[in-house]
Amino acid sequence: MSDNRVSSIKRSQKEAQLFRIISGLLQEASIDNNVLRGLTISHVKLSSDKSMCFVFFYIPEGKEAFKTRLETLKLFKPSLRKALANRIPGRYVPQIKFIFDDKLEKQLEVESLLDKVKKELADEE
Repeated sequence: MSDNRVSSIKRSQKEAQLFRIISGLLQEASIDNNVLRGLTISHVKLSSDKSMCFVFFYIPEGKEAFKTRLETLKLFKPSLRKALANRIPGRYVPQIKFIFDDKLEKQLEVESLLDKVKKELADEE
């Protein structure tokens, strides 16, 4: 196996581990803080040097609702990094950045357009 493939596999494993831990921690935090309810982590991405962890969230209410919850999320960032340091062996814990994931919205939009075209084609026949 090439070094690039091995590093890609290791990065994916680390991202999966971070996803499990962060989603569990935020689920626990949402029990105490109603503002965090409704947020769903869609995926986690590490930067190429593994110094940044991008946590992608989806919320059905949209990007504006996410922006209002982002300030509360930022308050949890230090305790989240400390919990990650306690649960993941390693020399350092990556910085965390929270991002709204609009992929699902785009996917739903494309699917609705395809359904519309399919319906129009069925009406023509």
